[in-house]
Amino acid sequence: MDSPKLSACRQCTLLLLAFVILETGLLEACTSPRATQTTSSGFRVALLTPGPVSDAGWNAAAFNGLQLIKSKLGAETALVQTRSPADFEDSFRDFASRGFELIFAHGFEYSDEALKMGRSFPNTYFVVSSGSASSPNVASLTFNVDEATYVEGVLAGGVSKTGVAGAIGGIELPSIRLTFDGFKRGFLSVRPKGHVLISYTGNFDDVGAAKEAALAQISQGADVLIHNADAAGLGVFEAASQAHVFAFGAFNNQNDVAPDVVLASAVTSTPLAFLKIAREVKNRQFHPGMLQFGMKDGMVNVVFNPKLESHIPPAAIERARIAEHEFMGRQPAIPANTSG
Repeated sequence: MDSPKLSACRQCTLLLLAFVILETGLLEACTSPRATQTTSSGFRVALLTPGPVSDAGWNAAAFNGLQLIKSKLGAETALVQTRSPADFEDSFRDFASRGFELIFAHGFEYSDEALKMGRSFPNTYFVVSSGSASSPNVASLTFNVDEATYVEGVLAGGVSKTGVAGAIGGIELPSIRLTFDGFKRGFLSVRPKGHVLISYTGNFDDVGAAKEAALAQISQGADVLIHNADAAGLGVFEAASQAHVFAFGAFNNQNDVAPDVVLASAVTSTPLAFLKIAREVKNRQFHPGMLQFGMKDGMVNVVFNPKLESHIPPAAIERARIAEHEFMGRQPAIPANTSG
């Protein structure tokens, strides 16, 4: 997921200068390729993100986790946004060689490099969000977001007038396909003859491309949209607003990002999961592996937008709530066989 008093004229000038300096420092702390926030603690935690932490979604949630670790554990924290896979090794190696005990890498794409660096730096723990493997010092952290997107799909099926929904992703990754599969299954459980359009823009940064993809789906009848496109997801909200259709948020509570179109958000408690892991590492109690959290753990949930609840038929809300309770009780809510 970041006063002098001379003459009246000179006072205004100095205040403005101080504000500019402060604002610049804060901006650099959030966007610098390698920003470090130092405290007195010897415990050091770093974060690699594939996109800007200002995206109000995937990367922002990770940044919020890093901030929580800093405030709760007194850790020295550092952040780098990797621009391409070529940056992965350099970033991992830089932090590990400087003695960072824990490095979060927020995305499936970091998996292979984390395993490689884990062998080179056995005293550093590497935790990959949506990762695909683990080792003695590499863990994969997965949120069952498809449970929440299934609930969103149920909700979408009850709201849609056309029987067509749209899903826009960034890069086609297994974790993204899984969230869309959950949404599709939920939607078709309500609208068995419905259709879910799925498209990928090929990146997570191009807001314009995501908007165009969403508008294309809307032109094909989609009147509810879901995204899994990080910063580019803002383009989906723009398209929904322009075409007067509804949308759903992902990973962070995005209801306030576009309050007139976002019906609900599938939210992961990424900050709390990061804090839990960091505390265990600091206390030497961490056991790497395939870590998984879902709705039953309270780490994944659906947050309705109270501003738009009046636009949702009561029966649709009831079906969505039933699906939520089934996941929380670990009862099968997703049909085993769903066509379409």
